[in-house]
Amino acid sequence: MPDNAILTCSLTGVLTDPAQHPVPVTPAQMAAEARDAFNAGASIMHVHLRRQEPGQGHLPSWDPDVAQAVCDAIRAACPGVIINLTTGVVGRDVSGPVACIERVQPEVAACNAGSLNYLKIKDNGSWAWPPMVFDNPVSKIETMLQAMDAAGTHPEFECFDVGIVRAVGMYLKAGLFKGVPEYNFVMGVASGMPCDGDLLRLLPRWMAPGAVWQTTLIGRADVWPVHQLTAELGGMLRTGLEDTFYLPDGERAAGNGALIEALADCARRAGRGIASPEEARQRLGLKPAPVAA
Repeated sequence: MPDNAILTCSLTGVLTDPAQHPVPVTPAQMAAEARDAFNAGASIMHVHLRRQEPGQGHLPSWDPDVAQAVCDAIRAACPGVIINLTTGVVGRDVSGPVACIERVQPEVAACNAGSLNYLKIKDNGSWAWPPMVFDNPVSKIETMLQAMDAAGTHPEFECFDVGIVRAVGMYLKAGLFKGVPEYNFVMGVASGMPCDGDLLRLLPRWMAPGAVWQTTLIGRADVWPVHQLTAELGGMLRTGLEDTFYLPDGERAAGNGALIEALADCARRAGRGIASPEEARQRLGLKPAPVAA
């Protein structure tokens, strides 16, 4: 019998402009979107933090007070939910993500597991943004993992390319982390792994034994066949306004709840149920949810 599928909602992303797209920014908005996703079956909320000043909501924040307010609001709206906090920063200074991990002690945090030339080019041959390196050397990864271990936070390894998938097994062998290895195959970044079902079928062979895996699929309606394949291959499932604005029929999603409903349909078509937060905690080796006073 196939195991129940763990659903993750990526609520808002790192730079999407709320003036142009329906992404949540404030704690109340984040909680409302999380509640819709939670009701649709999401056990895990992947959380990016945004500046709270007027007109600044398109910019990221590493203010621990913002992290506390957002995570508290989501937890209050979604009893038992699992928080997965982003940690991605360019450069050597990781004090912001580390401070947020220390403050909110998320059950899970993203650990970007390798470096990538982060590129996108337009049809006219010009760069969509200046070419940049998303730098994640081993020393930076180790610092992140140490902070997660101290906070009791489970790392989710973000893998943008095949070599990064293979590197996670080396981190495990080197003793950089312990517990259930969790891989997130990020597919659809223009200079990373494409959102391709044939490639997806190959990736699990390079995982560490006993691993859990999911896909993050970036794109439009074309991502949904690969979501369906993820469900059929036994992976965890993730979507949300960070990753796409489009439903399987090509219509724009009004919010995260509709995207998670479509993701749950993928699981059901594959003959799988939807994991509860308690089931997700057990599968990932997390502590039980705290009992409400």
